[in-house]
Amino acid sequence: MPSSPSSCEVSVHGLTKRFGHRPAVDDLTFTVDPGQITGFLGPNGAGKTTTLRMLLGLVRPTAGAALIGGYRYEDLEAPSHMVGALLEANGFHPGRSGRDHLRTYAAGTGVSDGRIDEILEAVGLTQAARQHVRGYSLGMRQRLGVASALLTDPPVLICDEPTNGLDPEGIRWLRWLLRERAARGHTVLVSSHLLAEMQQLVDSVVIINRGRLVYDGAVNAIGMSSVRVTSRDAAALQAAVMAEGGTQTRIESVDDTTLRVHGVSADTIGVLALRAGIVVTQLVTESSNLEQLFFSLTAAENEPAA
Repeated sequence: MPSSPSSCEVSVHGLTKRFGHRPAVDDLTFTVDPGQITGFLGPNGAGKTTTLRMLLGLVRPTAGAALIGGYRYEDLEAPSHMVGALLEANGFHPGRSGRDHLRTYAAGTGVSDGRIDEILEAVGLTQAARQHVRGYSLGMRQRLGVASALLTDPPVLICDEPTNGLDPEGIRWLRWLLRERAARGHTVLVSSHLLAEMQQLVDSVVIINRGRLVYDGAVNAIGMSSVRVTSRDAAALQAAVMAEGGTQTRIESVDDTTLRVHGVSADTIGVLALRAGIVVTQLVTESSNLEQLFFSLTAAENEPAA
């Protein structure tokens, strides 16, 4: 059984989940490495929450595998000590205090009262620990959810929309907390709709659309420039660029005459066009970001998968 952060890689292989005839998740494969924060992105209905639930053993896959340290969640020897999860911040008994909620959770995991006090301080709820949860704001509930996920100090942390309800100071605090986990060699997987925040926070990003993988790579590569090129024969130019480019070359069709090229410089594209006798009417280097990449990969198909 996995017993250390370094062994707790999160991976999905050919993961598929169908509800009826339509797949919510469709042959999905990616890996989340320890020691970094991975963002998990996609439009509403793309299959993100279904994927996370399969990782946590809450939904059974139709096909494929969702693994933590090489094991299914239900096969882990002590899953609550291996994986912390924040999926929703509303699964609290309104009549319990925040501290009592953690004590109830800790009872089955061997966590001491001292650890409860420690984690309440870490999430900024020491002063509110004895208040009933019914009086908590959404941001306070979110902090309590984070406390529950981290109570056993697990080497894997999975969060779905963890910044929901947090004010700017709370988001800053959460960013520090997640980075501290990754710096300790832990595995952190975060799903969020806040693209600008994700670009600042994560080391790598997995983007899915309609249940399928559309991007898996380092976030610093997203900040690389792209080239927007308009020509009299976009198809021929695309073929010429692809024949010359390496494995990092990616081309998007903007319209019938315009391409956006990633991984090849404007100078190289100009030389290739000249060599092929293709008239180019526009050749512009553009800076890109996560938001632009996200919408370029997901805007074509807006119908939700589930």
